[in-house]
Parts: sequence; structure tokens; C-alpha cells
Amino acid sequence: MSKVLAAIERRAATRPQDPALMDGSATLGYGALAAELKALARELANLHPAAVALAMENSPAWAVADLALLAAGVPAVPVPAFFTPIQQGHVLRDSGTDLLITDDVGKSLLALIAAGLSVGEHEERTLAGKPVFIMRLGDAPRPGLPAGTAKITYTSGTTGTPKGVCLGVDALERVAASLAGASGLRPGDRHLSALPLATLLENVGGLYAPVLAGACAAMPPLESVGLRGAARFDAGMLMTALWAYDATSATLTPQMLQGLVAALETGLPAPARLRFLAVGGAPVAGRLLERAERAGLPVFEGYGLSECASVVALNTLEAQRRGSVGKPLPHAEITFAPDGEILVSGATLLGYVGSGQAESSGPWPTGDLGHLDGDGFLHITGRKKNMFITSYGRNVAPEWVERELTLHPAVAQAAVFGEGRPWNVAVIVPRGHLDPEAIASAIAEANSQLPDYARVEAWLRADGPFSPDNGQLTLNGRLRRDAILAAYGARIDQLYEEEELAVL
Repeated sequence: MSKVLAAIERRAATRPQDPALMDGSATLGYGALAAELKALARELANLHPAAVALAMENSPAWAVADLALLAAGVPAVPVPAFFTPIQQGHVLRDSGTDLLITDDVGKSLLALIAAGLSVGEHEERTLAGKPVFIMRLGDAPRPGLPAGTAKITYTSGTTGTPKGVCLGVDALERVAASLAGASGLRPGDRHLSALPLATLLENVGGLYAPVLAGACAAMPPLESVGLRGAARFDAGMLMTALWAYDATSATLTPQMLQGLVAALETGLPAPARLRFLAVGGAPVAGRLLERAERAGLPVFEGYGLSECASVVALNTLEAQRRGSVGKPLPHAEITFAPDGEILVSGATLLGYVGSGQAESSGPWPTGDLGHLDGDGFLHITGRKKNMFITSYGRNVAPEWVERELTLHPAVAQAAVFGEGRPWNVAVIVPRGHLDPEAIASAIAEANSQLPDYARVEAWLRADGPFSPDNGQLTLNGRLRRDAILAAYGARIDQLYEEEELAVL
């Protein structure tokens, strides 16, 4: 039996009234949760689906459906609401989904139309007090799935079609157990889901980890915690939710953390019981972590990826080092390729949708570059695919240079380029309306910490912040380098041409 389900059973038998799931209108105790998921698991098993998609807002109903699929042994396919209808349709068709559970029929129909899928039998029922529809789908091809697939998670990436990562129960639960231990989750705690449950990080850290620990998972609609649409965030609403749910933990992206810190800097008090605020998905500027600490937020940076069942390393109350992403969690073993690429063992994917077979059992190549320091903390220096080579043959990880730049209070964001060039250029988003001299001083300070081949020799002021709205930032805070280069490439070329003319 799954460790998550066994933990729910134990709690249901000994403390059935203890809260397991809650939202703004209802609370589900462990006894009621065990009964609901068992009933739905029986119903789903009798339908013999190949895979079941969950297209629902954050809610206890989402959690009951996900746990019921775990109990029924049927692959769950979370459908992110921030995907476009075309992307959602791809998820449904690519995964071979033949059953859909949704709380928004209209939106789901757009995805079905995009996928060219038909709707067969359907019924309305109530899950954890919420009306949902269970719809039989037709016409989807059956892809090859690796044996033991329990979850198929799709990530949006920066371009192209989302790819389905197939994960087994053991990998998911090993990560959840590590997170429960690292964050100190215990009975009586409340984890507030501030990210979509359809993302693997929140699914594992916001549902599986709390119930493993006998804690409560608060999962109100995302709009009530400040997430509005794909890229709009209201930090005040998140602050209100943290207080209202008496949250002890939550997980944020760097952009959300920045908004929360700014709200606290206006004089608002930090939530009283908040003990562990994890942040990840993209590098976190050291300056932001310093501001969070001054504001009284217990922030802990981590690192992970879908192919490794979410989190790999995390700073904790007992072991924290600013500038690192923490020590590897108990389930994970980290080694390095000769070029510095991080390799992870311990809890990795079974394979991808369509592969029909397990991936190699060896360490997983993450595509990220980094190193362990003398005390065992992991430091990420960049993405292997982002690394560029200067005309002098030097390898430069732009994230490394950008991190040094954004440590200075004058620089809010930076994007560094230099492929095939003799020196590097940065596109700078200043913090406030600073004059060029202040920005030049910040760059000089960063350059003093860098070797000559990595230094920034020229810079441009950005037209505005890099953001999801202008397509220059992903939803979890990573730079979309191609989009930034497309916007500023001509001006960057002009900088190099001016320098060449000056030399002549």
C-alpha cells in the first residue's frame, strides 16, 4: 500500500476528526477523507480508465480525486489551468486520457475541441462538498507508458509542446517524506497551497507531505491567495490568506516572494505561525533573501525538477546557507559529470509518455551546472544549454554573472549575452529610476568578483521589467533568453559595432 494512503488510514483510525483538508468553506477530517477517497477509488476502478485527467481549481475535491487515483492504481494527469486550451488539449491527447474530472465544463470543452476528442458518458457528483463532472472521453490514442506510472506531469517549458514525465508512487512518496522531514511538518500544522496543485511541486509538497505528517493541507481557490490568471499576483491577498488559515508553511516562486516582501516592508506584520516558506522554480536573488530575512520571513531556497519527482535539495532550519539551494534531501544522491552537470539518483522518472519503457536506471542528467561546497551545500551556477562560448573560447554560464549583478541593490534584473563575442553585454532592469552612473557602479562591483572573461563590458537599460506579461519571463521566474534577445538583439549588435569602430 502507498505510504501516503497508509498514513491517512492510520490517522483516520486514531484521530478521525483531525483536519486533513480545508478551503474557505469546509474542512474535511481524516476519517471523512479516507471514506471519500475509498468510495471514489472504487467507482474509478470500475470504469477501467487508462488515465484520468484532473482539470480543477485548487480545492479539497482536487486532493480527494488525486488520492483516489493513487488508491485505484490509475495514472493521474493534472492539467494546469495556466496552459492554453491548445496545450491542455495536447496533454489530454498525448497522455491517452479517457476520463476527465473537471469543475469547469466550459473551459474543459475548449481543450477537448483543441484535442479533437469526443465526450461520451458523463455524470455530475459531489467531491468534498464541491460539484464536479466525470466525463468519459473518446478517440485518444493509447501511448506507451512505462510500467508503474502513477502520475504524468506536464511542464510548460519556454517554447514548444509540453512533455509528459511519468513518475511512480515510490519516487513521489520518497520526495514527500523528505520534504515533510526537512520542513518539520507535524500534526497541528497547516500548509497553505499558494501554487496550483496541478504543478508537481505543490502536488507533492502541498498534499502528500502534509498528510504523511498528519498535518492539514489548506487549498483555497488560487484567486483567494492572490494568483489571478497566468501572471498576475496580489501580495496583499496572499498575506491575508496566510493569516486567515494560520499557515505554518507555504511554497512560493521568487516573483511571489518579492511581492510578499514588498508588502511586509510597508509595515505589515509577518504571519504569526509561519515557520517554513520554501521558494524555488528559479534562482533567488541574494538581495531578496536578505530583505525577506529583515522582514521576518523564514525563507528557505530549494532546487528540483519534474524528472526527479520535484525537490532534490533544500535549505532547512537546521542547515541553511544563503547562496546555495541547500543540502541534498535524504532520498537524493548528487554526483557531477566532467563538465559540472548535476546528476541525480534516488527518485527519478520512469520515462516519458510514448517511450513505453523505463529510462536508464543510472543518475539523471539535470541539464543544470553546479557544485557542492565543503559542507555539502549545493550551488547552482547555470543551465548547461544556456552556457555560451566567447570568441576567446571561454565558457560562461550567464546565470552566474546575472546573480552577481542582482546582488547589488541597484539591479533588479539582468540578462547577459556574449556568444561568439570578445566580451559580454548585459540588459539591465534597474531598481527604480537610477541614473547611468549608479548602474555602471553596480556593474563594476559585480565585475570585481568575476574573472575577466565573465565580466560585463557594456550594458543596455531595459525598456521595462522582464515579466510573463511581455513574454520575457516564465511563470516561475526564469528568463526567456530568446525573447529578450529578440527584443534587444539589434541594440546589442550596435554596442559591439560601436566598439569595433572605436578600435579602428
